[in-house]
Amino acid sequence: MAKKKILLNAFNMNCIGHINHGLWTHPRDNSTQFNTLEYWTELAQLLERGLFDGLFIADIVGVYDVYQNSVQVPLKESIQLPVNDPLLLVSAMAAVTKNLGFGLTANLTYEPPYLFARRMSTLDHLSRGRVGWNIVTGYLDSAAKAMGLKEQVEHDRRYDQADEYLEVLYKLWEGSWENGAVLNDPAQRIYAQPDKVHKVQHDGEFYQVQGYHLCEPSPQRTPVLFQAGSSERGLAFAGRHAECVFISGQTKAATKTQVDKVRASAVAAGRNPADIKLFMGLNVIVAPTPAQAQAKREEYLSYASAEAGVAHFASSTGIDFADYELDEPIQYVKSNAIQSATQVLQNNDWTRRKLLDQHALGGRYMTVVGSPEQVADELESWIEETGLDGFNLTRIVTPESYVDFIDLVIPELQRRGSYKTAYDRGSLRQKLFSEGDAHLPARHTGAHYRHNA
Repeated sequence: MAKKKILLNAFNMNCIGHINHGLWTHPRDNSTQFNTLEYWTELAQLLERGLFDGLFIADIVGVYDVYQNSVQVPLKESIQLPVNDPLLLVSAMAAVTKNLGFGLTANLTYEPPYLFARRMSTLDHLSRGRVGWNIVTGYLDSAAKAMGLKEQVEHDRRYDQADEYLEVLYKLWEGSWENGAVLNDPAQRIYAQPDKVHKVQHDGEFYQVQGYHLCEPSPQRTPVLFQAGSSERGLAFAGRHAECVFISGQTKAATKTQVDKVRASAVAAGRNPADIKLFMGLNVIVAPTPAQAQAKREEYLSYASAEAGVAHFASSTGIDFADYELDEPIQYVKSNAIQSATQVLQNNDWTRRKLLDQHALGGRYMTVVGSPEQVADELESWIEETGLDGFNLTRIVTPESYVDFIDLVIPELQRRGSYKTAYDRGSLRQKLFSEGDAHLPARHTGAHYRHNA
């Protein structure tokens, strides 16, 4: 029986400090060049050389101002501040690659769906069907206040709004233009057939839209839909909409439980369990020998900022850890922030010292350290024992982390039959799924809005 092929996204952000904080000070790190096109085009070409499925670009609207009730640490350590728009990177990277996909984070709470639909369709056209959208609703009060609200909308209510937002987008992407609407016939002077282009009429609780989708159908119509919610309400949303789900795992047992929950949510929504691909965030430190890998880890640790990692986590939970003494138990408080982050603290057995230890590498993602053989063993083990489909590979030192993985781990995985040796043809959706259609499958909620469904 052929081995399951591991899927890989590079996990990055249009900023200096993303997951592993403090490493921007490393002499071989070039993340401070993030403002330049070359930083991104060279990264895209590197990832395509490694046959990565996609470059997943995170994003936030707002700032991390919970820790010490200020932005002092985020500014000094560049904790996702400054942060630039991720969507504007795609055209340049698509121009220098042919197969790499792009997963783009955009916060629907602050984006009118009509214009957002056009932007994503434009990028899907320009990339020839290689874009995905990471659906987020936000979790920062600082973002809500910056956008004119007193506070952010309550957690589950944000998902109610997101459900309706997706309904509007499906009407635009899937329903406004029929297949065959575009003739592009100069002889008849008909570019598009008016009877096959329909006005969207939506009168909902959150959105009112009357208008035609401004773009003709793009290669995928609907971009590949990414999501990361793990709460009960987030899982229900994922089951209905998501095609790829990102989870954060620390143990195989807990990760398997989460994987099973996501697949069950798809079944509950009338889909197949394999209709959702699951990715876990992961740090990898690899070198030709185990001793060299451990030495590299120690070197990285000397530049990392545990405090910056904890400051980041404070905003994820809504708890100011600076208020606690080093060994004082941190009290769990239900908040409007990231539910999976706050759940970590439910046992009330965490202290600031324990958090600092966990964030020694500047972030709290699991880290695999070792030779190419050891790393490959561990990745295969996680896939086999948890049901994961792949990983979101972070950058500790950029671009070194990706270069090391591509040069050392990828050949070992390929030798074992656990990683592709060439890209499949087609769109991002076709590369990720085996059904062979660039569009949403008929059993997906979005497909129900097609005129020819």
